[in-house]
Amino acid sequence: MSKSVPDEWEYSKISESSVSVSKKFNANEGDNPRYIGLEHIAKNTKYLRQWGYAADVISTQGVFQVGDTLFGKLRPYLSKVSIADFDGICSTDILVIRALNGTSSEFLYRILSSEDAISYAVESSAGNVMPRTSWKAMAEFIFLKPPLPEQQKIAQILTSVDEVIEKTQAQIDKLKDLKTAMMQELMTKGIGHVEFKDSPVGMIPVGWEVKTIEDLNISVLDGDRGKEYPKEKDFFQHEHCLFLSAKNVTKKGFRFDVSMFITEKKDNAMRKGKLKRGDIVITTRGTLGNIAYFNAEIPFENVRINSGMAIIRNDKTAVSTEFLNILLHSPLVNEQTELLAFGSAIPQLTIGLLKNLNIPVPSIEEQNKISAMINLVSHKIILIESKLTSLKNTKKALMQDLLTGKVRVNTEQSNPALAVG
Repeated sequence: MSKSVPDEWEYSKISESSVSVSKKFNANEGDNPRYIGLEHIAKNTKYLRQWGYAADVISTQGVFQVGDTLFGKLRPYLSKVSIADFDGICSTDILVIRALNGTSSEFLYRILSSEDAISYAVESSAGNVMPRTSWKAMAEFIFLKPPLPEQQKIAQILTSVDEVIEKTQAQIDKLKDLKTAMMQELMTKGIGHVEFKDSPVGMIPVGWEVKTIEDLNISVLDGDRGKEYPKEKDFFQHEHCLFLSAKNVTKKGFRFDVSMFITEKKDNAMRKGKLKRGDIVITTRGTLGNIAYFNAEIPFENVRINSGMAIIRNDKTAVSTEFLNILLHSPLVNEQTELLAFGSAIPQLTIGLLKNLNIPVPSIEEQNKISAMINLVSHKIILIESKLTSLKNTKKALMQDLLTGKVRVNTEQSNPALAVG
């Protein structure tokens, strides 16, 4: 622990600045307060946005009030920490921590939601499968405590950043809703049509066709599951060929923050499952129907699918690959994959089932227009998501600076944007 302490700041244990509230809810009182479980607390979200009701909960619960910090003690690595903006009851998997002794409730929440506090909670947890921390452990967590006016100003500044983040997230959510509605509308009604007919996918414009993937001669390919399929010893952090895992193919497309690779020798020894530019990957086992498009923007040349995926390869001209990719992301196709899937424990899709997906087919000209309209919204979402990531990184750095006193605040400045000195 550093001995350098900002002027007028002091080290404090959580137990010296707060108390764990252990009052139990008495169901015989006849009240039906709001109930909060871990499922109602979103990661890195200040206030509670969802709740249930006491009447729906059987087990004994704890009582909380406005200003209390609700700290998820079960699996604390999930960062389930919020501050209550209403009175209610909560799960026994949640610590109710109430500020005292000259500690701001808002500042205490910021301390308990910091990376240092979460890391401490994880390290102090007992149990491997379902790790759990406790008040006894968290009470010993030490933090730097400024005078009350500075606590309040720090909390105010961070709240202002939260508000910008929330507004940015709201923009993204609205655009995503718009995109989903556009996909539903354009993939079944097209652009400017007035006459429609019935089809296997519902009403579609007269002049459109509905064909299966197989009818369109679009290839559906599986991977190599033979003796050369990689074992644990064959994977490396950096090597010749990216070997996709379920973490890489998400509902949002490709993601590469966690990746594994195989050598060129292993890559050459395998027969099937190597991607070509323009291929579409779909997950076929466990989590079904996640789609990722291997276009020119993907920064890897050599990529292979795993055994829980398939490749959709479109080298024909009846359907543009851009349109096909959008269509596979649409509710129209999602509904089909859900209906076609089999297996209760581990849902699966086969190559044969994928070949039977029904695809509405407008003219190439209309396909291109539809793709352009939806891609315009997609690009807006990407831009705003990039802004959101930047804001979250700014908040993370700001929390570190403000909660350690590295950057001091002006307690006389009312504008949070100008209060950082």
